[in-house]
Amino acid sequence: MVRIQVITWENRKKHRRILERYFRIRHEIYVDKRQWRAVARPINIEMDAYDNQRAIYLIALDDTGKIVGGSRFGPTLHPHLLADVFPSLARGNPPRAADIVEWTRFFVSPALRVRGRSSPVAGIVLCGVMEVACKIGMRKITVVCESFWPKRLRALGWSVIELGDVLDHPDGDIVALQIDITAEALSSTRKAYGIKEPIAIDMPGPTDAA
Repeated sequence: MVRIQVITWENRKKHRRILERYFRIRHEIYVDKRQWRAVARPINIEMDAYDNQRAIYLIALDDTGKIVGGSRFGPTLHPHLLADVFPSLARGNPPRAADIVEWTRFFVSPALRVRGRSSPVAGIVLCGVMEVACKIGMRKITVVCESFWPKRLRALGWSVIELGDVLDHPDGDIVALQIDITAEALSSTRKAYGIKEPIAIDMPGPTDAA
């Protein structure tokens, strides 16, 4: 059974080894495979300005403790990707609020991806995104993502608004989304992937994400 390990600034020392592996896997995916040179560093880890004390990490672990997927949340009342790098995707007015969190760095282990459809691990990470956002009291999330995501998320029962036009980017067509966090969306995602119980571990309490 794959679970979502939630890591925050408060419990980071307890999960230091998981975080170290997580940043190395991000390097393998984003720098080695996707060739994101803007985030390349002299060492084999991938970190950016948003890997700070406000970040919340959602790391998918299998029964052996191996990392098989992940995501990250960050507050929108502080510097974040949509506002700092891609404000044009939200027509210059990215949503900001204490109960809106930005979702970034979604990945699934390449060996577990399924061509032409969403893999079971992707479903677990998506459930984790909705589950954790509900638990910490978020009303919405924003995300910069590939242009195929709106259709995929709506198929899961997510309420998605595109904040602007699709941008032709060197890494592929991208778009900014705003997504409602609801119990109904969590329930429909669990049903789609056959998940019958909560999957997040070390769940933080409600936060103002500020």
